[in-house]
Amino acid sequence: MCEDILKLKNINVVYSTKKNILGDTKVVHAVNNVSLDIKKGEILAVAGESGCGKSTLAKAIMKLVDVKSGEILLENKNILDLKTNKELKEFYQKVQIIFQNPYSSLNPKMKIGQILKEPLEINTNLSKKDIEQIVEDKIKKVGLDKNCLNLYPHEFSGGQRQRIAIARSLILNPKFIIADEPVSALDVSIQAQIINLLKQLKEDYNLTFLFISHDLSVIKYISDRIAIMYLGEIVEIGKTEEIFNTPKHPYTKALLNSVPELNIETTKTKEKFHLKGELPSPENIPQGCKFNTRCPYVMEECKTNNPIETEFSKTHKCKCFLYN
Repeated sequence: MCEDILKLKNINVVYSTKKNILGDTKVVHAVNNVSLDIKKGEILAVAGESGCGKSTLAKAIMKLVDVKSGEILLENKNILDLKTNKELKEFYQKVQIIFQNPYSSLNPKMKIGQILKEPLEINTNLSKKDIEQIVEDKIKKVGLDKNCLNLYPHEFSGGQRQRIAIARSLILNPKFIIADEPVSALDVSIQAQIINLLKQLKEDYNLTFLFISHDLSVIKYISDRIAIMYLGEIVEIGKTEEIFNTPKHPYTKALLNSVPELNIETTKTKEKFHLKGELPSPENIPQGCKFNTRCPYVMEECKTNNPIETEFSKTHKCKCFLYN
C-alpha cells in the first residue's frame, strides 16, 4: 500500500465574526472533525456544494487560517507546530497551492519572470543563471513560451494565467499541491487543457494533489479517490469508481443525480431524487446528522444523533444511519 504523505486528524476550523452593531458575535463552524489520509502519488478530490468547507480545509492545510483543534501531519510531522521562519520555509517548499482565480492570484505589478523567480530568490541560494534556467524550464513545462516572462499578467488570457500560476506552484519542486477550484473560472474549452496538464505534471514530477471542485464531471476524469463534504464534514469517501458506480450516502446520490450526463451514463443507483432547499448556514448547523433537513430518508434518529462510519470496503466508507 502507498505511504501517506498527509494525514488530517479531527480538524476543526471555527470563525467568529461580529453579527450586528451591538457587538454580538456569530460562530461559523467551517470544518468539523475532519480526518483524511492522502497517499503519495494520488489525486484525492474533495467535492461538495459551495459553502461546504472545501476551500477552508485547503487553507487550513496551507496554514492560511487558524485551526481550532486537531492535527495535520505532513510526512508524520505536525505542521500546526511549525513556528520559526526556517520551519515555515521548509514547509512551503514541500506544499504549494493553485488558487481558483488566476486574475487575482498573480501580482499585476510584476512581470511573469519576476513572479516565478521570487520564490527561488527567497528560498534558495541558487545563482542568477540557475534561477533563470529553472524559470524557463517550468514555463515551457506548462505550455508557454519563454518570451512571456517579460510580460505582465494582464497581457494574458485566463487559461494562460492559470498555466503561469501552475508554473509558480512547481517552481520549488514541491511534493504536494492543493488545487482549489483551478478550472472553475475558465471557459469550458480551456478547462480540459488545464486538467490534462495537471494529470501530465502529476506523472512527470510524481506529485500528490488535493483537488477541490464542485464539478463532478471534472472530478470523475482527474481523481483517484473522492471525499464528499457536507457542512464541514466528510460524509463519504472512496475510489472514484466506487463513488460513481455505487454511491451510498443520499447526499452523494443527489450530487450525482444533479449532473445530467453522469445520471445517464455512470450512476447505477435506482434512486432518482434531487436536493431540497438550500445548504444550511454554518452558523446554524442542524443537530444530529447534518443532512437531516434535506434528506428524503430522514428518520427520528437522524435528528438527534450523529451516524458512525460504515465500511463497505477498505477504501469505501460512509456516514449514514441507513447502514448503521
